[in-house]
Amino acid sequence: MVSTVDASEVAKFEAMAAEWWDPHGKFKPLHMMNPVRLDYITTQIAGEFDRDLSAPNPFQGLRILDIGCGGGLLCEPMARLGAEIIGVDAAERNIPVAETHAKQSGLDIDYRHTTAEAMAAAGEQFDVVINMEVVEHVADPQAYLTACQQLLKPGGLHLCSTINRNPKSFAVAIVGAEYVMRWLPKGTHEWAKFITPDELYELMTIAGLTPVDRKGYVFNPVTWRWSISDRDLSVNYVTAALKPGA
Repeated sequence: MVSTVDASEVAKFEAMAAEWWDPHGKFKPLHMMNPVRLDYITTQIAGEFDRDLSAPNPFQGLRILDIGCGGGLLCEPMARLGAEIIGVDAAERNIPVAETHAKQSGLDIDYRHTTAEAMAAAGEQFDVVINMEVVEHVADPQAYLTACQQLLKPGGLHLCSTINRNPKSFAVAIVGAEYVMRWLPKGTHEWAKFITPDELYELMTIAGLTPVDRKGYVFNPVTWRWSISDRDLSVNYVTAALKPGA
């Protein structure tokens, strides 16, 4: 089995593991972005599986995988919505951080130090695969997305976000976030690994997924807030795709 894990990328996140739940630490950008990420994720899942988000435990009965779960910033809300959530990460030090926080929060979450490829090889199947800000860190995006497709049940939903590759994304995601704002350690991202929306759609299609939606995440420096945009995919963006066959 070929792994798409990039050891140097994993090492970057290993070094920051203890700071996952510090809203003012190295993961401040994710904490700021998390409300809009959750809004998109929950809306897409509810729409695809006909769930009422205002009902108690609306995601009960859904098996959801969060790849690159980090400290559990997305797993915990999914658990609170009633899903059976499995969080996996290639960075081993993230797992005890996530487990400890879940225990403190009274949540039962299955965290594992493993990879998408290993889980696909084991025959694991999920209704939803959440794949946020991971594809730009792997060694082989095509092989990685193919493993994600294999992890989905027929009719399953794949949610994937990443960063566009253009001069603006270099200015914002690297120069701005790492050097000016110092939100992230220098070297967290490599501009050459960023993926345009059209490239991601092509990669997902080759992997056997059918793209159905894409939106932008836009940061407003005046209001200091993130929002979802139908048109502006110039830096951060998110996609939804389905595995045919339901």
